[in-house]
Amino acid sequence: MKHTRQRLGDLLVGAGLITEDQLQATLKEKSASQKLGDALLQRGLITEQQLIEVLEFQLGIPHISLYRYPFDTSLFSLVPKETAKRNLVIPLKKEGDRLFVAMADPMDFFTVDDLRLSTGFLIETAIATKDDIIRAINKYYDIDEGFEELIGADLPGLEPVIEEKITEADSPIVRLVNQLLSNAATAKASDIHIDPQETKVVIRYRIDGILRVERILPKHMQSVLTARIKIMANLDITENRMPQDGRFKANLDFHPVDLRVSTLPTVFGEKIVMRILDMGSTLNDINKLGLNKLNLARFTHMISKPNGIVFITGPTGSGKSSTLYAALNKLNNEEVNIITIEDPVEYQLEGINQIQVNPNVGMTFAAGLRSILRQDPNIIMVGEVRDRETVEVAVRASLTGHLVLSTLHTNDALSSVTRMIDMGVEPFLVASSLSGVVAQRLVRKVCRDCAESHSPTKREIDIFAKRGMQVEQVWRGRGCASCNMSGYRGRIAIHEVLSVNEELRRAIMNEESVARLREIAVKNKTIFLIDDGLLKVKQGMTTTEEVLRVAITE
Repeated sequence: MKHTRQRLGDLLVGAGLITEDQLQATLKEKSASQKLGDALLQRGLITEQQLIEVLEFQLGIPHISLYRYPFDTSLFSLVPKETAKRNLVIPLKKEGDRLFVAMADPMDFFTVDDLRLSTGFLIETAIATKDDIIRAINKYYDIDEGFEELIGADLPGLEPVIEEKITEADSPIVRLVNQLLSNAATAKASDIHIDPQETKVVIRYRIDGILRVERILPKHMQSVLTARIKIMANLDITENRMPQDGRFKANLDFHPVDLRVSTLPTVFGEKIVMRILDMGSTLNDINKLGLNKLNLARFTHMISKPNGIVFITGPTGSGKSSTLYAALNKLNNEEVNIITIEDPVEYQLEGINQIQVNPNVGMTFAAGLRSILRQDPNIIMVGEVRDRETVEVAVRASLTGHLVLSTLHTNDALSSVTRMIDMGVEPFLVASSLSGVVAQRLVRKVCRDCAESHSPTKREIDIFAKRGMQVEQVWRGRGCASCNMSGYRGRIAIHEVLSVNEELRRAIMNEESVARLREIAVKNKTIFLIDDGLLKVKQGMTTTEEVLRVAITE
């Protein structure tokens, strides 16, 4: 069948999914090697499902879901795994001299020609989503005797034999660990948990902030699995009574990621948690953090001051580091000297001097901060303010003409003031050094592929009314293959940006109550966490349940 080679951008504009301006801006910003479809997906302008539907209608190429597709595994020998992964293609079936394949980009005529030459078949294409193809490749290409032998064997003499093979590139345990990492990257997991239990080992992935079981392995695989991960992270494999921390870099599906590994001795063996830091998708743009217009203006104003302290607060895993790095990225130019002290250094940023905390040799946050002040810095970033000593040096640094960015563990923005006073900082020093505080949480986004509008419930109307808002409709995800039937896909931040003005300074100096500080914040049009969350519910980005899960209503 002859396909009209119409350009993808024109098809999407024609279908009304993006505007001509968005298309031109994306074409201008994307790198030469990046495909337009990927660039639009990365910017969140379209979803993969929308992209596929447009191609299906316009080009007459059928769309196929690989979820439970009956694959003919004998065809996998025609397309090697490396080729399949690199070009995002998987063979489906053959009929006579025709080979049917599913591709993420059926307009990639080079790959089609390569397949025709290498297999000797005429190639018929179908479209499938990128995630679907990678999931199918990881699931079906890796089924081989090695795993069965490893999982099925429960022999007392097996372990010493496997110990020798832990580092061999083709050994079953190495392939199993690589597959776990690859699947986690495909599922966009932020952490991999390996939980030893009495009779089994449970592997769980944290996806969009929620843990879910990926697979269950037999107990006898625990020691080799632990040993393999420890070797990769450069940890001591003979020490299993003490917690250890390490990290390593890996290339998952042609994508560089950094993995932080933490081990913890439990009664049934060592629990391992691997945090996946995706080097490619770091949020380096302050405009893409999800701040609304007023909050963005206030935050930009805070970090553009030459001195003062700006705190980012929230619990572990609320995206504080991403916000800090986005702020540093905005401030980073050759005219300023930026020095950071972190534990650990999560992302390496070009042009910024980053220091790793090492308490074993006396390199604490406070000691490092003192040394930084002798290095003529303009901007200092402290990974976390944990104790009185660190907060005192940070206050002194901000009063001597430095901009200090840091994180603090508090529930909301106003609690940061009381936390600093609790740590032993005099109220007049808090008032003169604090520029502002950003409190943030992450909530799950409604899946754009299966979102449906609903009338709000009576409870939702009451919640909105209590905050002085009205709501006509809310959006919820029905559940589809894209979001793994959860109705949510991806996460977005909700913020509370407290800007310290003259009236607030006076109240802090006079040690007035938190209730009074809140009154001043309300008068200053501060958007609280719950309000920002409900505004995002009105825009159809998230659900009321998600906002109430992370934000407190007074």
